[in-house]
Amino acid sequence: MQILVWVFDVLFISSLVGVFPLSLAETTSPGVCSEADRAALLAFKAKIVKDTTGILSSWIGRDCCEGDWEGVQCNPAGRVTTLAFQGPVKDSSMYMKGTLSSSLGSLPFLQVLVISGMKLITGPIPDSFSKLTRLTQLVLEDNSLQGNIPSGLGLLSHLQTLSLAGNHLKGPVPPSLGNLRNLGMINLGRNSLSGPIPASLKNLHLLQSFDLSFNSLSGFIPEFLGQFRNITFIDLSNNQLSAHLPISMFNLVSLSYLSLSHNLLTGTIPEQVGNLKSLTSLSLSSNKFIGHIPASISRLQNLWSLNLSRNGFSDPLPDVSNRGIPSLLSIDLSFNNLSLGTVPKWITDRQLSDVNLAGCKLRGSLPRFTRPDSLSSIDLSNNFLTGSISTFFTKMTSLQKVKLSNNLLKFDLSELKVPDGISSIDLHSNQVCGSLSSILNNRTSSFLEVIDVSNNLISGTIPEFSEGLNLKELNIGSNKIAGQIPSSISNLIELERLDVSRNLMTGTIPMSLGRLANLHWLDLSINRLTGRIPTSLLGIKFMRHASFRANRLCGEIPQGRPYDIFPASAYAHNLCLCGKPMPPCRGKKQETSQ
Repeated sequence: MQILVWVFDVLFISSLVGVFPLSLAETTSPGVCSEADRAALLAFKAKIVKDTTGILSSWIGRDCCEGDWEGVQCNPAGRVTTLAFQGPVKDSSMYMKGTLSSSLGSLPFLQVLVISGMKLITGPIPDSFSKLTRLTQLVLEDNSLQGNIPSGLGLLSHLQTLSLAGNHLKGPVPPSLGNLRNLGMINLGRNSLSGPIPASLKNLHLLQSFDLSFNSLSGFIPEFLGQFRNITFIDLSNNQLSAHLPISMFNLVSLSYLSLSHNLLTGTIPEQVGNLKSLTSLSLSSNKFIGHIPASISRLQNLWSLNLSRNGFSDPLPDVSNRGIPSLLSIDLSFNNLSLGTVPKWITDRQLSDVNLAGCKLRGSLPRFTRPDSLSSIDLSNNFLTGSISTFFTKMTSLQKVKLSNNLLKFDLSELKVPDGISSIDLHSNQVCGSLSSILNNRTSSFLEVIDVSNNLISGTIPEFSEGLNLKELNIGSNKIAGQIPSSISNLIELERLDVSRNLMTGTIPMSLGRLANLHWLDLSINRLTGRIPTSLLGIKFMRHASFRANRLCGEIPQGRPYDIFPASAYAHNLCLCGKPMPPCRGKKQETSQ
């Protein structure tokens, strides 16, 4: 879903003017750079103390308009009209460190200002930006900007795009932004903004995209949203908004994407939801909605994603015909007050990619899907499903993730025949028996990243691990597994989380465990392990949690971070562990912390 939001933002910004660097070739050759504009740009550069992107290293020479100054474009008179560069958000090595210089407010002909994805640009948004009265695009996404949003931005009357998302901005949404009557897109998401959505925003009649998600906004969703006839995208998720949904919102016939999840919204979904004929994605999850899911939802011909999970919706589900919601690909009704018993035919008979019905009081055998080849993700956890699993995965050739935990499934692991492309299997808290060698062997797919079979009845030993596995999480805790931890555990080079707690493990902790450089969670507690905790574990730099509790370990705890600062409870109930954070080893004076 976040990919859809990101794609929408990029397409919207690009469609308005084309803001990104070097994508706007001027039709007329620019003139020689204005000395005043060059000075303003160099003052900005001086405030950036580190630039790993290499962009600012191109800012040399007298003429900032000749094309060599990356991200800078000028008009024929030599005045800077565009300053635009965007860093790759997911590449942590590419950033700028520093602050935004107020000198940028001295670029009077600037129309496009995009400083996005630079990660470590801190400090406030300068008040001087209110002087950029020709500005049509202001995008300062994914930096580390702080302070309040300047009310002076409301003076930028030509502004069409305003995005300040992904910073550390706080305080209210300035009412002055309601003066930006040409605004087509506003994105203030992923900040720490508080207070209500200001009533002055009702003046933004040209608005097409409205994103205030991931803040701490309170109050109610305003009625005036129903006046935005051109709007296609609304995301107010992850706030503290309360009260009922405004009926006016269901007049938005152009609305394509609506997410109000993770708020405090109450009441019911009105029948008028069927009027949103352009809607493709609807997420109302994690609120306090009650009542029935309205039958009118079946009229949403373009809806492909429906998420109503974690509310108080009750039976019965609407009777959706074969022609209702024809575009549906993903459905999540998990954790409501539904007692479905069995999965409705209008769900099993569709060509769906994602089915999430956790906590819906499903009973009996696992469901059969008419089009199993289309499924990529299934979550039927926290139900009362029984029986075997032997034929469940038949023809599920596209399946990537399956979660069947917290059920009453009873089968041997040798019956588990999973598709080759599966990446995550969660079967914890059932009645699964058998040996791990049935799922961990030389035929195990390299696509598999997560295995959770904890809290079952699995016995036998941990098999040897071959090279080429890409497991990131292995949870086999709370079973009846015996034997030793194989030294070949070091072949799981991608492993981040390992839990073998509450088993019958014996022998020593292998030295090779220290080669798992990505490990950040390790739980070996409540077994019968002997010997020392190997000092090789000091080589794991990102360990956040480790527990060796209730074994038969002895000797000095590795004296280095983080092992010597974990709580003593992580080492309690062993034979004779000593050294920080436990008492000093006999005959060895323990150093005091500096």
